Amino acid sequence: MKRVAGLLTISLVALAVQAKEKQTCERTRVAVLGAGMAGVTAAKSLSENGIHDFLLVEYQDRIGGRMHDVSFGSGPDGYPYTVEAGANWVQGTVTGEGPENPIYTLVTHSTRILIFHAADGVLIGQEEQDHNPVCMDVGETDQDNTTYFDDKGPAEYGYAIHEFQEAMHKVNIDAGSLLKDNLQDRSFRAGLRLHGWDPAKDDSYRQTAEWWLFDGEFVYTPSESSEVFTSVAENATFNYFSGENLFVYDQRGFASIIREEAAEFLAENDNRLRLNTQVTGVDYNRDSVTVWTNQGCIEADYAIMTFSLGVLQKNVVDFTPQLPSWKKDAIHSFELGTYTKIFMQFPEPFWDNAQYLIYADPETRGYYPEFQPLDLPGVLEGSGLMIATVVNDQSYRVEAQTYEETQAEVMEVLRSMYGPEIPDPTHLWYKRWTQTPWAYGSYSNWPPSTSLQAHQNLRANVGNLFFAGEATSQEFFGYLQGAYFEGKHVGDFIASCLQGTGNCTVTDEQQNYPVLTGVTPYNLYNDEHGWFVDTVS
Repeated sequence: MKRVAGLLTISLVALAVQAKEKQTCERTRVAVLGAGMAGVTAAKSLSENGIHDFLLVEYQDRIGGRMHDVSFGSGPDGYPYTVEAGANWVQGTVTGEGPENPIYTLVTHSTRILIFHAADGVLIGQEEQDHNPVCMDVGETDQDNTTYFDDKGPAEYGYAIHEFQEAMHKVNIDAGSLLKDNLQDRSFRAGLRLHGWDPAKDDSYRQTAEWWLFDGEFVYTPSESSEVFTSVAENATFNYFSGENLFVYDQRGFASIIREEAAEFLAENDNRLRLNTQVTGVDYNRDSVTVWTNQGCIEADYAIMTFSLGVLQKNVVDFTPQLPSWKKDAIHSFELGTYTKIFMQFPEPFWDNAQYLIYADPETRGYYPEFQPLDLPGVLEGSGLMIATVVNDQSYRVEAQTYEETQAEVMEVLRSMYGPEIPDPTHLWYKRWTQTPWAYGSYSNWPPSTSLQAHQNLRANVGNLFFAGEATSQEFFGYLQGAYFEGKHVGDFIASCLQGTGNCTVTDEQQNYPVLTGVTPYNLYNDEHGWFVDTVS
């Protein structure tokens, strides 16, 4: 019976292969897979370079990717508010006449930037930035505009915040020396300890300060993050552009900047945009790429895959041939973290007029440590909206439980901060990013001692299949501008190949490293170094 079953399986596979070979595929020059920031920017680059024969393929029923605005709660007119389940900030803008973050360029088309008094959160003015016509509502983030709490109510541990900021600055400088002198990378935690930051595990104030300024930014802990490349991403964003952070609360949704970009090259009902189309397989070589979807198949000269690192790691796309080992190793060597925003609407605000309310739990680091009111002067006044944020381990736990269970936990924390009389929220919702099949997480992280060459393998193409997204950006991984730059780079490169203006005689010329070497030669594994037992053979 086992032999009969085996023969039957082989026959079914053979029939499936034959059916696949006989299927007539739609033809295009470039298949852009994913309509988030990287995919739309790549398609726009193709269009601007005169390549109009492309298809933009998207799993969801919308453009935007992990820029994901959703309807939540109820406004005074009976309509819900728009909140951002995904990307929410423009991180790094521009200093003087210096380089300008392209996300800032897209957002600040005559944007109204609100200015708060740091001490009490009172709106004292607004600036008009008169650039272009999109005009999004954003607020300038001020981390000094913060009120601190512990389980007994208001507390004061601003000193811990300043201590960690000083330590992080020292590590960033140290990381530059490691990179420039080609010295071995280490964890950011090691760098912090070397510069005097090593809080006790029961020092909840310093642990919370570290969570807020590190985990809350990079998703992973300092122990799980590269000193060199975390510093690179920080410096590239906040030193190359500026230290400014803009929080987007525009009721059209942050993703409207991508929709505006797409509208520049897509007409209404443009057949080149394929929504609700799931990619299931990709056949690639040096001459063409065939993309298999739930709607059929697409044959293209080139394909650009902008899927999240989480999707690539889940092996939900069948590649033929299998991806080379150097590519698979790279995909599984980097991390995708989860950043969960818990949206709540209350009958009326009970909180301080501060941009952030930081809570230090006495037992668990990262247990509902950050609350961000949106019902503030000049922002979403009268909305009763507030966001609680957790990341990674706490995200996985929260996303696995019911909204009711999460609400009970959040309210226990808020009542320890503000007293037992505060009301329950009328609405509570959060996106379960770890369970979302087109993302499986929020944004990428660079682990310690993972080299630039390993990341280049993540970035490099295989045959005529190219990769782009925030995870493939070497200086802006995890940031929207990383997705933008990578999408533009690949779009421009492929356009030059198709027009014959680029060096594309062999199209897999993006550098890759089939062998990643260690830092210790094999002949040093000897008794002089304490290596007494031959464990290799």
